[in-house]
Amino acid sequence: MSAFPTHDTPREQLFTIEATPVKFGPGAAADAGWEAARLGIRRAFVVLDPALLGVEAADGVLDSLRAAGLDLVPFTDIRVEPDLASLERAAAAAREAGADGFVALGGGSTIDTAKVANLLATHGGTVMDYVNPPIGGGRPVPGPLRPLLAIPTTSGSGSEATTVAILDLPDLGVKSGISHRSMRPAQALVDPELTRTAPASVIASAGLDVVCHAAESLLSRPYTTRPRPATPADRPPYQGSNPVADLWSAQALRYGGQYLRRAVADPDDVEARGFMMLSATMAGVGFGSAGVHIPHSCAYPIAGLRHTYHAPGYPRDHAFVPHGFSVIVTAPAAFRFTFDADPARHVFAASLLTGREYAPDDREALPNALLDLMREVGAPSGVAELGYGEGDLPALVAGALKQQRLLAVAPKVPSAEDLEGIFRDSFRNW
Repeated sequence: MSAFPTHDTPREQLFTIEATPVKFGPGAAADAGWEAARLGIRRAFVVLDPALLGVEAADGVLDSLRAAGLDLVPFTDIRVEPDLASLERAAAAAREAGADGFVALGGGSTIDTAKVANLLATHGGTVMDYVNPPIGGGRPVPGPLRPLLAIPTTSGSGSEATTVAILDLPDLGVKSGISHRSMRPAQALVDPELTRTAPASVIASAGLDVVCHAAESLLSRPYTTRPRPATPADRPPYQGSNPVADLWSAQALRYGGQYLRRAVADPDDVEARGFMMLSATMAGVGFGSAGVHIPHSCAYPIAGLRHTYHAPGYPRDHAFVPHGFSVIVTAPAAFRFTFDADPARHVFAASLLTGREYAPDDREALPNALLDLMREVGAPSGVAELGYGEGDLPALVAGALKQQRLLAVAPKVPSAEDLEGIFRDSFRNW
């Protein structure tokens, strides 16, 4: 199956690069009050990971906000891997707060929660109104949101740099998301010191998500292979690989290969965790333009269909598959499948990750590079370890096929049979 235009179809000629302004470095979070005031925020709805309550670094951020004269409305009812109910609760609280701006302090789940609360508090409606079709209504975001200051505390999701918020829909057995340029944070403070308390497994999952973001973006179909849209409004957020996104994605891959192992091994290795935070932001800019595709499409049913997996280091109040793990388990098989679309790029991606040279026809270069990294940072060995078996294949494939927004930018668009093969090959990676 192919979504590529025929030879007589007008091709796309434009691509867009947008990025959140980022302040990076140890101590950056101390500028939270100054940055929030600069954005015009006077009453802030502060979405705060409850695990950070009483933590010195988080208290420092709140003190900085108060010292700048902000009135704070803290909100800590955050669910790791947000679901519909948790996002609706956050939106209701945000509406009641009457805030003129938002601050998010936490990992990707916290920042995504702030994005959706901001959207609904600003423009009304329900979460499902805006969720990507065919799962949700795909309602267009009417206009700008209130300013959001994003302060990540994990070295991974890149949500501080993206237009996307992801949610779990267990009743539908799938995850999906909302994406619009107005959801991009107005400012990000990326401070490596904030990652010291994050457990190794959280750093591993988040870091593998970074690596997958970067690889999928770099290996997405070229933007010039898409049909030219009828109007600017028809141009998708995920546009395909392009020269500028490639630079961000390539450097993020390089940093992932250099620093993820160290970041997992030592919570006090601020250099390694800092470079992983920076790579998360860089990958967020890259895939925010180019897009992600097959591994993320497969990840959404993996995370949404069954809730039996308990990842070490994560909250035990509900079972879930951390996003980075759900993404990475099918990545080796997915990139083995897409290799023929552009062998040189796949080999280049492997070289960025490992620093090694490979033969130009080495189909296993990137899968093996990913598998080595997964083993060394303690990732699950495959889909079976996450609780799935042969009987789950139809539902997994059906869930992946619902992610057409993502599959449209795959370098080689998979059929249902192709996706089944990718899932089969990913049951046990070693």
